[in-house]
Amino acid sequence: MSNTPPLAARPAASLHRFANPGRFLRLSGRVLPWLSLGAVLVLGVGLPWALWFSPPDWQQGETVRILYIHVPMAWLAMGGYAGLAVASAMALVWRHPLADLAARELSPVGAAVTALCLATGSLWGKPMWGTWWVWDARLTSVLVLFFLWLGHAALVRAFDDPERGARMGAILALVGALNLPVVKFSVDWWNTLHQPASLTRVNAPALHVDILYPLLTCAVGFTLAFAALVLFRVRAAVMERRIRTLQMAAARRAETVAG
Repeated sequence: MSNTPPLAARPAASLHRFANPGRFLRLSGRVLPWLSLGAVLVLGVGLPWALWFSPPDWQQGETVRILYIHVPMAWLAMGGYAGLAVASAMALVWRHPLADLAARELSPVGAAVTALCLATGSLWGKPMWGTWWVWDARLTSVLVLFFLWLGHAALVRAFDDPERGARMGAILALVGALNLPVVKFSVDWWNTLHQPASLTRVNAPALHVDILYPLLTCAVGFTLAFAALVLFRVRAAVMERRIRTLQMAAARRAETVAG
């Protein structure tokens, strides 16, 4: 009789290969320096290019430079939350032990980039729209996304039982993922003040290449930095859990010897 697992079980088996804390620490220890170095190098090129050497926009003038940070933060806010939903699904369906930790450490970073997205959007909106904030469909849905990030970060830490907190946080993350299409398509579904997407056409984007290329470079750099920061936090959480487990085992041995 064949010992080969069924097709449905193979993805779970592949995922659980990385559930071993020691294997994860070894693999992430090799990846993290390259992620960090890549982020430093790419941002070292992209930020000066965007903030100093790229030309001003013919309509927005120098204000366009805010978008070199605002747009990557918006992409990371949505992409990061999609990653949170995936990690939450893995934790609920396959009981992947590192998925809970990844979701727990992802939410503070996601909340930070979403806050930067909202802040830079307000800085851009004041000279362009004449106001810091409007209850526009895109702005409001991103604000909801920010509260979902904060809610997840608070919920997973609100219970004495970490497993219960992780489970409740995973449910919130999956329900909150319904907001992502609203954020993405709000400018198409409603008549909003926010401008429509500029990169919907791959062959002919609305942005001039003098703005598009530094924008994409900054987006790659911020994405690498985001991934490096999340990976660093997950590694720290794994090591903290291992230390706590060793301390509890040592305490039990001490009690056994004393008894």
